[in-house]
Amino acid sequence: MVIQSPQQELQLQYELLQKEFEYEKEMFQEQTEQAGIHRRILQGYCWYPITVGKSYYNSLNQLVIEVSRKEDKEIEHYFEYGRPVCFFTTDLKGKPKYLNFSAVISYVQEDCMVVVLPSLNTLIELQNTLDVGVQLYFDETSYKTMFNALTNVMKAKGNRLAYLRDVLLGKSSISRRTLFPIRFPWLNPSQEEAVNHVLAAKEVAIVHGPPGTGKTTTLVEAIYETLHRENQVLVCAQSNTAVDWISEKLVDRGISVLRIGNPTRVNDKMLSYTYERRFESHPDYVELWGIRKAIREIQSNLRKMNYSDKETARNRLSRLRFRATELEVKIDTDLFAEARVVACTLVGSDNRVLTNHSFTTLFIDEAAQALEAACWIAIGKADRVILAGDHHQLPPTIKCIEAARRGLDQTLMQKVSQRKPEALSLLTIQYRMHDDIMRFSSHWFYHDKLQSASEVRYRGILEYDTPIVWVDTADCQFEEEQQTDSVSRINKEEAILLVSNLQSYIEKIGRDRILEEHIDFGLISPYKSQVQYIRGLIKRNSFFKPFRKFITVHTVDGFQGQERDVIMISLVRANTQGQIGFLNDLRRMNVAITRARMKLIILGDASTLTQHKFYRELYNYIKQQGEVIKIHKETM
Repeated sequence: MVIQSPQQELQLQYELLQKEFEYEKEMFQEQTEQAGIHRRILQGYCWYPITVGKSYYNSLNQLVIEVSRKEDKEIEHYFEYGRPVCFFTTDLKGKPKYLNFSAVISYVQEDCMVVVLPSLNTLIELQNTLDVGVQLYFDETSYKTMFNALTNVMKAKGNRLAYLRDVLLGKSSISRRTLFPIRFPWLNPSQEEAVNHVLAAKEVAIVHGPPGTGKTTTLVEAIYETLHRENQVLVCAQSNTAVDWISEKLVDRGISVLRIGNPTRVNDKMLSYTYERRFESHPDYVELWGIRKAIREIQSNLRKMNYSDKETARNRLSRLRFRATELEVKIDTDLFAEARVVACTLVGSDNRVLTNHSFTTLFIDEAAQALEAACWIAIGKADRVILAGDHHQLPPTIKCIEAARRGLDQTLMQKVSQRKPEALSLLTIQYRMHDDIMRFSSHWFYHDKLQSASEVRYRGILEYDTPIVWVDTADCQFEEEQQTDSVSRINKEEAILLVSNLQSYIEKIGRDRILEEHIDFGLISPYKSQVQYIRGLIKRNSFFKPFRKFITVHTVDGFQGQERDVIMISLVRANTQGQIGFLNDLRRMNVAITRARMKLIILGDASTLTQHKFYRELYNYIKQQGEVIKIHKETM
């Protein structure tokens, strides 16, 4: 299909999003029907059994209940703020029987969460049910919000949203204010240029931040300077974690942040900036709480009253409700008046507390991970948009292959970068990696434009150490296996070799030095099953006990935005056909290899992997600049 207008392009996005919606819903229903409870627990979608704790009304007058899981506490889960859940019990055969309502997560911390219930009746039903479990429910709300946003931007006519649509997706050119450049001595030249670029943009600017180039530092500076010119800005990101990260940095800079939605990076500092906590802390909240309590008591006693008492009670209810609304509006107005930055996820920008709020500037962090439709939700509230991220790192998560292939995985940041290159500022100096680790990524993804800051260029852990190593397992005849209960893959012998290499390297560095200098290690695999297997090996090996807090084992996605002194990557794939599946997504590999500060060790079957051009060039680069160690089975 030839795209002739922004409206047609948005219509295609709508249709592809519909495909993704239907695919994900169907997949969810299949998994719910076919997968047993134990499998869903292992996948992180279910807690069973759970303890049902206390219930109460929160600051937003929502009925909530606390639940916690009793078992399987070390299994990672996907429960987070805003996601819908359903409760179930089990029949005599152990099959789930679902309670006839859904709820929404208000707060999660490790093995406990607070869930918003739809009514008092559902609370009673839940409290009277034995042997209860909770699982994630299909999230239709986020999709509906994205569909509405796409519809609104398609229909927009003669307003700012229509103008932004035609600039971002159409032929309308971007424009800039003429400003005298500001000097920022604490930033490098590319960061300084990016901040000035943001300040001068009338419609859109892009801060393109490759790994380790200080994108967050630059973005915080751009927000800080924008607030010299504007009273309030909206800051969004695709995930709660990304919103929390930028919010913390803004708070550290002394900026007043109002966090809409509860943070996933749970700490007291960020919790105190949430809308709910600020609401509770307001001087008028005590009166409001008392009024709400009185309203609930009158409502519960209404049925027992005679006619005249009912009339008196209803009149009092009316007065109390009027006063409650008056107080709610006052508290809400005060909270927004105090905030310089309002921070939330892109979907969260549709939150009812943001209704009728608009902003001159919207900043979208990690924009390269966000679906285009999600971006339009927030753009509808702003006059201009600043996109920050890196489209050579993690893409949006899309489950329908056809939708991704036809363009759903093309983000708004990618499109604007390609069509309006003048909007883009590339950060070019990186402060994370040894130069040898950085250079391959710079060559393949960034046209050799990255440079290493002098303080990191040659730093290492051990003298005469090689910063990049490929441990080639081609002669070991290791075998990859596909897990029977998922599409994930595992290579147990490679995992054992990785853990052995980790132990050897720790012994080389020395226990005391690691503990004193807090030298940390990241073990990465693209496959979740391999990650879980490696975790088990480390947990069962007493050697690692003193170092466990310095060792993180995660998937590539779990390491986005993080870094470690030493990174070890298990690539898993080993077959004669050269099939590498998930590893074809080179953006994920870019994330993996750029997490390392001083040492990068890759374990993989070169005969399988080097059939792909990227891995062949990476292997050859390491052969020239680092070290390739060929492992033979008999030497293990």
